[in-house]
Amino acid sequence: MSSLQNFKLNLSDIKFVGKNLHRPESVIAEKDGTLWISDGSGGVTKMTPDGTETKIGTNIGGEANGLAMDKDGNLYIANIGDGNFYKMSRDGKAEVLLSEIDGKPLGSPNFVFMDSKNRLWLSVITRHHPWVAGFMAGAHDGCIILIDDKGPRLVADNIFLCNEIRLDAQEKYLYVAETAASHILRFPVNEDGGLGEREIFGPENLGVGAMVDGFTFDAEGNLWVTTVLRNGLVIITPEGEAHTVFEDPSEMMDTVMGKIANGTFQPEDMFTLVGKTIQFPTSVAFAGPDLKTVYMGSLAMPHLLSFQSPVPGLPLHHW
Repeated sequence: MSSLQNFKLNLSDIKFVGKNLHRPESVIAEKDGTLWISDGSGGVTKMTPDGTETKIGTNIGGEANGLAMDKDGNLYIANIGDGNFYKMSRDGKAEVLLSEIDGKPLGSPNFVFMDSKNRLWLSVITRHHPWVAGFMAGAHDGCIILIDDKGPRLVADNIFLCNEIRLDAQEKYLYVAETAASHILRFPVNEDGGLGEREIFGPENLGVGAMVDGFTFDAEGNLWVTTVLRNGLVIITPEGEAHTVFEDPSEMMDTVMGKIANGTFQPEDMFTLVGKTIQFPTSVAFAGPDLKTVYMGSLAMPHLLSFQSPVPGLPLHHW
């Protein structure tokens, strides 16, 4: 049984970190306390432990979204704005890692994850560009690409907004945030990197408007999952039981969900769902020497959220 079954936070327990961030969707933490934060104007923001913010790689353009880091400190960037995946050095020098698959444009890259074998797992939220066109069309065309020593190849498809992806500690399963379905999927990982049959992990639906965005694992195997439109955080235990840690839902939730259901939803409707305290949390990262400091990214705030966890996070490949 998870030790976090009853872990909850009040909104007053949450601190704000950073001052001038621009769409800080994803966060990568290093052991020395340095944070690397995706920047909506391109590239990333480097935040040192004293709070100094420096924009790096802004010449990339587009909208940096998901981030990963290798053991040499290079960053891998899913650019949802220009449709490319990038590899970027710490000084901001960048090169396109992938711009197409099977001879076709990628669409809207969302996230990138590096495993212990130095393989890169890439998620494309939809083959439409911009991504919101895929959501408006109800397109189940999100996909997952694997890059290993054989090169890039498609390993999963037909996902209704394919958001963050991560492997568990044993790298037995690849977990996927299927945003528009409001749940987490997982696929068994074969030795050659191929994926087995998908299954839903945890609740089939996390609730009204509980569209999942980012997630990460802690050392006990719990999934910490953001519900972006409910402005919240949910924990799913290894047994698949879920509970809400905190949320700040808008009173417009039922109205907007009704518009989605009857086909009258417009992109601007989404912004009526921001919370009074928290606005569109996206990702979760464990940091600090004991990996118990939590940072959360956002689509709409100029800062990160932060609080303390009772348990440490699962170290990432670069840690």
